[in-house]
Amino acid sequence: MKLLTRLIKILLLSIGLLVVFIIVFYGYSDIPVNNLKAKYAQPPSSFISINGLDVHYRDEGILTDTIPIVLIHGTGSSLHTFNEWSAVLKNEYRVVRMDLPAFGLTGPFPNRDYSIENYVVFIEQFLSSKGIKRCILGGNSLGGEIAWRFTAKNPEVVEKLLLIDAAGYPNEAKSQPIAFTIARTPILNKLMTFITPRFLVKASLENVYLDKTKVTDALVDRYFELTLREGNRQALVDRMTLGMKKSPIHLIKNIQQPTLVLWGEQDLLIPTNNAHRFHDDLPNASLAILKNVGHVPMEESPHESLAMLLAFLE
Repeated sequence: MKLLTRLIKILLLSIGLLVVFIIVFYGYSDIPVNNLKAKYAQPPSSFISINGLDVHYRDEGILTDTIPIVLIHGTGSSLHTFNEWSAVLKNEYRVVRMDLPAFGLTGPFPNRDYSIENYVVFIEQFLSSKGIKRCILGGNSLGGEIAWRFTAKNPEVVEKLLLIDAAGYPNEAKSQPIAFTIARTPILNKLMTFITPRFLVKASLENVYLDKTKVTDALVDRYFELTLREGNRQALVDRMTLGMKKSPIHLIKNIQQPTLVLWGEQDLLIPTNNAHRFHDDLPNASLAILKNVGHVPMEESPHESLAMLLAFLE
Protein backbone atom coordinates (compact mmCIF):
# COMPACT_ATOMS: atom_id res chain seq x y z
CA MET A 1 0.00 0.00 0.00
CA LYS A 2 2.83 2.39 0.89
CA LEU A 3 4.54 1.56 -2.41
CA LEU A 4 1.33 2.31 -4.34
CA THR A 5 0.90 5.62 -2.50
CA ARG A 6 4.49 6.52 -3.26
CA LEU A 7 4.05 5.65 -6.95
CA ILE A 8 0.89 7.78 -7.15
CA LYS A 9 2.72 10.72 -5.58
CA ILE A 10 5.59 10.32 -8.02
CA LEU A 11 3.14 10.16 -10.94
CA LEU A 12 1.28 13.26 -9.78
CA LEU A 13 4.54 15.09 -9.24
CA SER A 14 5.72 14.11 -12.70
CA ILE A 15 2.48 15.32 -14.26
CA GLY A 16 2.73 18.56 -12.30
CA LEU A 17 6.30 19.11 -13.46
CA LEU A 18 5.30 18.36 -17.04
CA VAL A 19 2.46 20.91 -16.88
CA VAL A 20 4.84 23.51 -15.43
CA PHE A 21 7.37 22.73 -18.16
CA ILE A 22 4.74 23.14 -20.91
CA ILE A 23 3.45 26.41 -19.44
CA VAL A 24 6.94 27.85 -19.01
CA PHE A 25 8.19 26.95 -22.48
CA TYR A 26 5.01 27.01 -24.57
CA GLY A 27 2.64 29.28 -22.69
CA TYR A 28 2.29 32.68 -24.30
CA SER A 29 0.56 35.81 -23.11
CA ASP A 30 -1.52 37.84 -25.55
CA ILE A 31 0.52 40.37 -27.51
CA PRO A 32 -0.77 43.93 -26.93
CA VAL A 33 -2.81 45.08 -29.92
CA ASN A 34 -0.80 48.29 -30.30
CA ASN A 35 2.40 46.26 -30.63
CA LEU A 36 0.83 44.17 -33.36
CA LYS A 37 -0.50 47.26 -35.12
CA ALA A 38 2.98 48.73 -35.20
CA LYS A 39 4.19 45.68 -37.09
CA TYR A 40 1.18 44.55 -39.16
CA ALA A 41 -0.96 47.67 -39.66
CA GLN A 42 1.43 49.99 -41.41
CA PRO A 43 0.01 52.09 -44.30
CA PRO A 44 -2.17 51.43 -46.24
CA SER A 45 -3.88 49.78 -43.24
CA SER A 46 -6.85 51.57 -41.69
CA PHE A 47 -9.45 50.82 -39.04
CA ILE A 48 -13.21 51.32 -39.07
CA SER A 49 -15.69 50.88 -36.22
CA ILE A 50 -18.45 48.34 -36.87
CA ASN A 51 -20.75 47.24 -34.03
CA GLY A 52 -18.09 47.57 -31.34
CA LEU A 53 -15.31 46.10 -33.50
CA ASP A 54 -12.28 48.07 -34.59
CA VAL A 55 -12.01 46.41 -38.00
CA HIS A 56 -8.60 46.29 -39.67
CA TYR A 57 -8.79 46.74 -43.45
CA ARG A 58 -6.89 47.94 -46.50
CA ASP A 59 -8.41 49.89 -49.39
CA GLU A 60 -5.88 50.29 -52.19
CA GLY A 61 -5.51 51.05 -55.87
CA ILE A 62 -7.89 53.05 -58.06
CA LEU A 63 -10.02 54.51 -55.28
CA THR A 64 -12.46 56.06 -57.74
CA ASP A 65 -13.39 52.57 -58.98
CA THR A 66 -17.00 52.05 -57.87
CA ILE A 67 -16.82 48.27 -58.32
CA PRO A 68 -13.83 47.19 -56.22
CA ILE A 69 -12.44 43.70 -55.75
CA VAL A 70 -13.26 42.64 -52.18
CA LEU A 71 -11.22 39.71 -50.82
CA ILE A 72 -12.01 37.61 -47.73
CA HIS A 73 -9.41 35.39 -46.04
CA GLY A 74 -9.87 31.97 -44.44
CA THR A 75 -9.75 30.51 -40.92
CA GLY A 76 -6.69 31.47 -38.87
CA SER A 77 -5.50 33.88 -41.55
CA SER A 78 -5.67 37.64 -42.13
CA LEU A 79 -5.89 40.18 -44.93
CA HIS A 80 -2.13 39.71 -45.43
CA THR A 81 -2.82 36.43 -47.22
CA PHE A 82 -3.63 38.53 -50.32
CA ASN A 83 -0.52 40.73 -50.15
CA GLU A 84 1.05 39.40 -53.35
CA TRP A 85 -2.17 39.70 -55.33
CA SER A 86 -2.95 43.17 -54.06
CA ALA A 87 0.50 44.47 -54.97
CA VAL A 88 -0.34 43.81 -58.64
CA LEU A 89 -4.12 44.28 -58.70
CA LYS A 90 -3.98 47.76 -57.18
CA ASN A 91 -2.30 49.04 -60.35
CA GLU A 92 -5.52 48.55 -62.33
CA TYR A 93 -8.27 47.98 -59.78
CA ARG A 94 -9.49 49.07 -56.39
CA VAL A 95 -8.77 46.26 -53.91
CA VAL A 96 -10.44 46.04 -50.50
CA ARG A 97 -9.68 43.41 -47.87
CA MET A 98 -10.28 43.10 -44.15
CA ASP A 99 -9.44 40.97 -41.12
CA LEU A 100 -12.54 38.96 -40.26
CA PRO A 101 -13.67 39.02 -36.62
CA ALA A 102 -11.73 36.37 -34.65
CA PHE A 103 -8.64 36.76 -36.83
CA GLY A 104 -5.87 39.21 -37.54
CA LEU A 105 -6.10 42.56 -35.78
CA THR A 106 -9.89 42.94 -35.75
CA GLY A 107 -10.50 40.81 -32.66
CA PRO A 108 -13.43 38.59 -31.65
CA PHE A 109 -17.15 39.16 -32.12
CA PRO A 110 -18.50 40.61 -28.84
CA ASN A 111 -21.40 38.13 -28.98
CA ARG A 112 -19.09 35.17 -29.85
CA ASP A 113 -21.39 34.22 -32.73
CA TYR A 114 -19.16 32.73 -35.42
CA SER A 115 -21.90 31.35 -37.63
CA ILE A 116 -21.65 31.94 -41.38
CA GLU A 117 -24.88 33.92 -41.14
CA ASN A 118 -23.23 36.36 -38.72
CA TYR A 119 -20.17 36.68 -40.94
CA VAL A 120 -22.44 37.48 -43.90
CA VAL A 121 -24.09 40.22 -41.84
CA PHE A 122 -20.62 41.52 -40.95
CA ILE A 123 -19.67 41.76 -44.64
CA GLU A 124 -22.94 43.58 -45.34
CA GLN A 125 -22.14 46.08 -42.60
CA PHE A 126 -18.52 46.47 -43.71
CA LEU A 127 -19.45 47.18 -47.34
CA SER A 128 -22.15 49.59 -46.24
CA SER A 129 -19.70 51.41 -43.96
CA LYS A 130 -17.29 51.75 -46.89
CA GLY A 131 -20.05 52.94 -49.24
CA ILE A 132 -19.56 49.95 -51.54
CA LYS A 133 -22.82 49.17 -53.34
CA ARG A 134 -21.43 46.74 -55.90
CA CYS A 135 -18.25 44.69 -56.03
CA ILE A 136 -16.34 41.70 -57.32
CA LEU A 137 -16.34 39.39 -54.30
CA GLY A 138 -13.81 36.66 -53.58
CA GLY A 139 -12.81 34.45 -50.70
CA ASN A 140 -10.57 31.57 -49.69
CA SER A 141 -11.77 28.60 -47.61
CA LEU A 142 -14.05 30.04 -44.89
CA GLY A 143 -13.91 33.33 -46.79
CA GLY A 144 -15.11 31.50 -49.89
CA GLU A 145 -18.19 30.19 -48.12
CA ILE A 146 -18.91 33.64 -46.72
CA ALA A 147 -18.57 35.02 -50.28
CA TRP A 148 -21.02 32.65 -51.95
CA ARG A 149 -23.47 32.81 -49.05
CA PHE A 150 -23.33 36.64 -49.24
CA THR A 151 -23.89 36.49 -53.01
CA ALA A 152 -26.90 34.21 -52.64
CA LYS A 153 -28.41 36.63 -50.14
CA ASN A 154 -27.37 39.88 -51.86
CA PRO A 155 -27.17 39.13 -55.60
CA GLU A 156 -27.60 42.79 -56.52
CA VAL A 157 -24.30 43.66 -54.79
CA VAL A 158 -22.01 41.13 -56.49
CA GLU A 159 -20.97 41.55 -60.11
CA LYS A 160 -18.56 38.61 -60.23
CA LEU A 161 -17.65 35.88 -57.73
CA LEU A 162 -14.28 34.27 -56.97
CA LEU A 163 -14.12 31.04 -54.96
CA ILE A 164 -10.63 29.96 -53.89
CA ASP A 165 -10.63 26.46 -52.34
CA ALA A 166 -13.96 27.49 -50.84
CA ALA A 167 -15.85 25.78 -48.04
CA GLY A 168 -19.53 24.92 -48.12
CA TYR A 169 -20.04 21.35 -49.24
CA PRO A 170 -19.86 18.51 -46.66
CA ASN A 171 -16.31 18.23 -45.36
CA GLU A 172 -14.28 15.40 -46.92
CA ALA A 173 -10.85 16.51 -45.73
CA LYS A 174 -7.99 14.10 -46.34
CA SER A 175 -5.94 15.97 -43.75
CA GLN A 176 -6.40 19.08 -41.66
CA PRO A 177 -4.17 21.44 -39.65
CA ILE A 178 -3.38 20.11 -36.18
CA ALA A 179 -4.44 23.45 -34.67
CA PHE A 180 -7.98 22.85 -36.02
CA THR A 181 -8.06 19.37 -34.46
CA ILE A 182 -6.90 20.64 -31.07
CA ALA A 183 -9.37 23.53 -31.19
CA ARG A 184 -12.20 20.98 -31.52
CA THR A 185 -10.93 18.65 -28.77
CA PRO A 186 -12.36 19.14 -25.24
CA ILE A 187 -9.80 20.00 -22.53
CA LEU A 188 -7.03 20.42 -25.10
CA ASN A 189 -8.86 23.39 -26.59
CA LYS A 190 -8.98 25.02 -23.16
CA LEU A 191 -5.20 24.69 -22.90
CA MET A 192 -4.86 26.10 -26.40
CA THR A 193 -6.11 29.50 -25.25
CA PHE A 194 -2.87 30.08 -23.34
CA ILE A 195 -0.50 27.32 -24.49
CA THR A 196 0.23 27.87 -28.18
CA PRO A 197 3.58 26.52 -29.36
CA ARG A 198 5.00 28.21 -32.44
CA PHE A 199 5.75 24.80 -33.95
CA LEU A 200 2.00 24.08 -33.83
CA VAL A 201 1.36 27.07 -36.08
CA LYS A 202 4.19 26.04 -38.39
CA ALA A 203 2.86 22.47 -38.64
CA SER A 204 -0.62 23.78 -39.43
CA LEU A 205 0.74 25.96 -42.23
CA GLU A 206 2.76 23.10 -43.66
CA ASN A 207 -0.44 21.08 -43.73
CA VAL A 208 -2.10 23.48 -46.17
CA TYR A 209 0.97 24.07 -48.36
CA LEU A 210 2.25 21.44 -50.77
CA ASP A 211 5.73 22.99 -51.02
CA LYS A 212 6.86 23.11 -47.39
CA THR A 213 9.93 25.18 -48.32
CA LYS A 214 7.60 28.14 -48.90
CA VAL A 215 6.57 28.11 -45.24
CA THR A 216 9.16 30.71 -44.26
CA ASP A 217 10.03 31.95 -40.79
CA ALA A 218 8.47 35.33 -41.62
CA LEU A 219 5.23 33.65 -42.69
CA VAL A 220 5.09 31.52 -39.52
CA ASP A 221 5.86 34.56 -37.36
CA ARG A 222 2.98 36.52 -38.88
CA TYR A 223 0.43 33.76 -38.38
CA PHE A 224 1.76 33.00 -34.90
CA GLU A 225 1.87 36.57 -33.65
CA LEU A 226 -1.57 37.46 -34.99
CA THR A 227 -2.92 34.33 -33.29
CA LEU A 228 -1.74 35.89 -30.03
CA ARG A 229 -3.89 38.99 -30.54
CA GLU A 230 -6.12 39.31 -27.47
CA GLY A 231 -9.20 37.12 -27.85
CA ASN A 232 -8.18 35.36 -31.07
CA ARG A 233 -7.30 32.00 -29.50
CA GLN A 234 -10.61 31.74 -27.67
CA ALA A 235 -12.40 32.89 -30.81
CA LEU A 236 -10.80 30.08 -32.83
CA VAL A 237 -12.00 27.56 -30.25
CA ASP A 238 -15.48 29.12 -30.32
CA ARG A 239 -15.52 28.92 -34.12
CA MET A 240 -14.30 25.32 -34.25
CA THR A 241 -16.68 24.04 -31.56
CA LEU A 242 -19.69 25.84 -33.01
CA GLY A 243 -22.58 23.50 -33.66
CA MET A 244 -22.41 23.48 -37.44
CA LYS A 245 -25.68 23.86 -39.29
CA LYS A 246 -26.12 22.12 -42.60
CA SER A 247 -24.85 24.51 -45.25
CA PRO A 248 -27.62 25.63 -47.66
CA ILE A 249 -25.79 24.32 -50.71
CA HIS A 250 -29.05 24.26 -52.68
CA LEU A 251 -28.62 28.04 -53.00
CA ILE A 252 -25.46 27.61 -55.08
CA LYS A 253 -27.47 26.68 -58.17
CA ASN A 254 -29.30 30.00 -57.91
CA ILE A 255 -26.14 32.12 -58.13
CA GLN A 256 -26.10 33.63 -61.61
CA GLN A 257 -22.94 35.74 -61.36
CA PRO A 258 -19.95 34.81 -63.52
CA THR A 259 -17.77 32.81 -61.14
CA LEU A 260 -14.17 31.65 -61.15
CA VAL A 261 -13.63 28.46 -59.15
CA LEU A 262 -9.90 28.52 -58.42
CA TRP A 263 -8.34 25.51 -56.66
CA GLY A 264 -5.06 23.95 -55.63
CA GLU A 265 -4.88 20.42 -57.02
CA GLN A 266 -3.15 19.14 -53.87
CA ASP A 267 -5.56 20.69 -51.37
CA LEU A 268 -5.97 18.10 -48.61
CA LEU A 269 -8.29 20.21 -46.46
CA ILE A 270 -10.93 20.83 -49.15
CA PRO A 271 -10.12 18.40 -51.99
CA THR A 272 -10.71 19.15 -55.66
CA ASN A 273 -13.93 17.14 -55.84
CA ASN A 274 -15.48 20.17 -54.13
CA ALA A 275 -14.12 22.37 -56.92
CA HIS A 276 -15.92 20.19 -59.45
CA ARG A 277 -19.13 20.35 -57.41
CA PHE A 278 -19.02 24.15 -57.44
CA HIS A 279 -18.29 24.11 -61.16
CA ASP A 280 -21.18 21.76 -61.83
CA ASP A 281 -23.70 23.55 -59.60
CA LEU A 282 -22.93 27.16 -60.50
CA PRO A 283 -24.70 28.13 -63.75
CA ASN A 284 -21.95 30.50 -64.97
CA ALA A 285 -18.71 29.08 -63.58
CA SER A 286 -15.21 28.65 -64.94
CA LEU A 287 -12.86 26.15 -63.32
CA ALA A 288 -9.12 26.65 -62.88
CA ILE A 289 -7.06 24.04 -61.03
CA LEU A 290 -3.41 24.72 -60.23
CA LYS A 291 -1.07 21.75 -60.23
CA ASN A 292 1.38 21.26 -57.37
CA VAL A 293 -0.44 23.73 -55.12
CA GLY A 294 -2.27 23.25 -51.81
CA HIS A 295 -5.10 25.05 -50.01
CA VAL A 296 -3.92 28.67 -50.32
CA PRO A 297 -2.96 29.32 -53.98
CA MET A 298 -2.74 33.10 -53.51
CA GLU A 299 0.08 32.51 -50.99
CA GLU A 300 1.78 29.40 -52.30
CA SER A 301 1.58 30.22 -56.02
CA PRO A 302 0.63 33.91 -56.19
CA HIS A 303 1.76 34.64 -59.74
CA GLU A 304 0.18 31.63 -61.42
CA SER A 305 -3.09 31.98 -59.49
CA LEU A 306 -3.22 35.74 -60.13
CA ALA A 307 -2.77 35.18 -63.86
CA MET A 308 -5.89 33.02 -63.81
CA LEU A 309 -7.81 35.68 -61.89
CA LEU A 310 -6.72 38.45 -64.28
CA ALA A 311 -7.82 36.38 -67.27
CA PHE A 312 -11.21 35.94 -65.61
CA LEU A 313 -11.55 39.65 -64.79
CA GLU A 314 -10.64 40.73 -68.30
